[in-house]
Amino acid sequence: MLPRTVARSTSGLASNDAPILFERCAVAMNAHAVRIAESLRVIERHAGVVPRTVRAGDTVFRAGEHFTSLYVVRSGFFKVVSFGTDGREQVVTLQFKGDWLGFDGIATGRHSCDAVALDSGEIWSVRYDTLVRASAEYAPLLSVLNAAMSSEITRDRAWLQSRCTLSVDARVAEFLHRRMNEQTRRGLLTDQVTLRMTRAEIGNYLCMTLESVSRALCRLARDGLIRFPGNGRQEVHVPDVDGLARFVQRDAASPGRSHRAQRARCAKAPRHEQQVGLH
Repeated sequence: MLPRTVARSTSGLASNDAPILFERCAVAMNAHAVRIAESLRVIERHAGVVPRTVRAGDTVFRAGEHFTSLYVVRSGFFKVVSFGTDGREQVVTLQFKGDWLGFDGIATGRHSCDAVALDSGEIWSVRYDTLVRASAEYAPLLSVLNAAMSSEITRDRAWLQSRCTLSVDARVAEFLHRRMNEQTRRGLLTDQVTLRMTRAEIGNYLCMTLESVSRALCRLARDGLIRFPGNGRQEVHVPDVDGLARFVQRDAASPGRSHRAQRARCAKAPRHEQQVGLH
């Protein structure tokens, strides 16, 4: 979920404070982009990477395969998919530039998920045994690896909290806001998001139906929080990013009856809404 400080730090700003806020945000985002670039340099120089170009739909690894390597996203956009006992898919996480793929295989020696490219890009394959030896010899590489694991845990917890507390519209709004943050933190200053996922995939990830996603997007557009500049509705323009964040924060701060019912469902049957069977 979005940090509560976001709403407080923006809602009370005077108009002449906007340039100051923008400058501070730009500095913070630029610092994050620099950290990603530096991490990639450390990995490239010390981890023995093997580059691989991928296209949309390519599989990096599949559930059940032997674990031998980790993969660093150099560019592109990836989804990680797990499977229930009945074979239904669940999109469990999304990975961007600087993120890692394959941590799921370390514990058992086999991957428990599929990793699939949603866009053209490049990944770096790093053999795990080589990475362990290199990390023992070069401490900054170990720091990069630990930071990646910690970041993934933090994101997973935030996603779970959002799923169990936010309304349908707020979940979709937060999904878009997070996508924009991921772009900005990687040096892509833009007010537009390209949805590389289908509505069904988005619904699967957010634990709602395809129809619920479509209706939520329509309501957000009706309220002026987003726009669709093209006919295909794959491009989403966000005219006021801070306004989108405040919308999510207001929803999180004042949960109603539907929110309480939703949390009860999460507590009693955490996989209920996940198994929506959308592809």
